[in-house]
Amino acid sequence: MTTRLIRYKAKPETADANAELAAAVFAELKAAKPDGVRYVTLRLEDDTFVHIVETASDDGSSPLPQLAAFKAFQNGIRDRCAEPPMVRSAKVVGNYHMLDES
Repeated sequence: MTTRLIRYKAKPETADANAELAAAVFAELKAAKPDGVRYVTLRLEDDTFVHIVETASDDGSSPLPQLAAFKAFQNGIRDRCAEPPMVRSAKVVGNYHMLDES
């Protein structure tokens, strides 16, 4: 199991578009129902976005990059950002019904 946290701040004028692109990823995930991935995206009041991705594989590989909506989301992400994405490995210290508890 691998958990990653991605954080970035969107430009005010692109934050709504970024949220729409992220929502499209979740719509495709709901339709495709890929195994081995859990994913949540949060938008903070200052247009900072936080993505938490949990994958079943130890190497962090994920079905997300194969999704058309995710490719569309990734396209131009740096142009939508006031602060670039920072990817960090994370270890779950506590969890109450948010992430897989297996």
